[in-house]
Amino acid sequence: MKIYIVKTFFVWLVAVGLLSACGSDAKKVKENDIRFDTMTLKESYHMKNIETNPGCSLQINFLYPAEYQNQQVLKAAQQQFIRAFLGDDYMQCSPREAVSLYAVNYLNDFKKRETDFESDVEEHGSEPNDEWYSSYEILSDSIYYNQNDLLSMVVSKEYDTGGAHNAHHYTNRVIDLRTGERVTEAAVFIEDYQDDLAKIIVDAIALYNNVDKVSELENIGFFNINEIYPNKNFYVDEIGITYTFNEYEIAAYVVGATSVRIPYEKIRHLLRKESPIAHIAF
Repeated sequence: MKIYIVKTFFVWLVAVGLLSACGSDAKKVKENDIRFDTMTLKESYHMKNIETNPGCSLQINFLYPAEYQNQQVLKAAQQQFIRAFLGDDYMQCSPREAVSLYAVNYLNDFKKRETDFESDVEEHGSEPNDEWYSSYEILSDSIYYNQNDLLSMVVSKEYDTGGAHNAHHYTNRVIDLRTGERVTEAAVFIEDYQDDLAKIIVDAIALYNNVDKVSELENIGFFNINEIYPNKNFYVDEIGITYTFNEYEIAAYVVGATSVRIPYEKIRHLLRKESPIAHIAF
């Protein structure tokens, strides 16, 4: 297993929303004084170590906080990055240990399918279709906002575990660099916000898809619009809050993931005045 550690001192903010700050009258805001490292890993394996057999591959590009003035906050922030990137089972590991362990578990899980593969070969007298046994996973993350003691990150996962097509999944997180903890919906919004915010989200999705009535969304692949609600999968920047709904969550696979950005001026009446994002929202 090869793991490459690359020191990263400048993180390019790739969120589309940040392009709005490129105008000549845009105010320059200093980024948070936090530094990042990048871990890159590539692994592959073919069943029974025979290259002609179905195989799996894993690619990881993990950007995580590595240096910060408050060590306790740094450790908490690292745990939140690991949790969003790899899952709860790896939170107590260091970033390097977490990635290494994840890779070991990924390969071991694939190897457990070797028995089924061999049984199929014996039963059918030839090798089964590779697409039902081959798999891959590509994991990466990006920083979308890094100012005002807030850090927004998005994890992108592309994978195929054998089947008709591959899949994509996006995990958004906002971290309060005063505590290192995740910023939650409950901390951001007032009580009983869900219905009002749901309507704002649906209206924004309809506007983006150029439909006159929200009910027309169901004609282009969306499921029941009355069941579209805030899903806790959001990030923030200086303009607003962005929600992401993954494949099959609110629409058919052909629609793909749906991201909708809500400017703060449309939701200020739903925001807590003392929330962790209040200083950029008001």
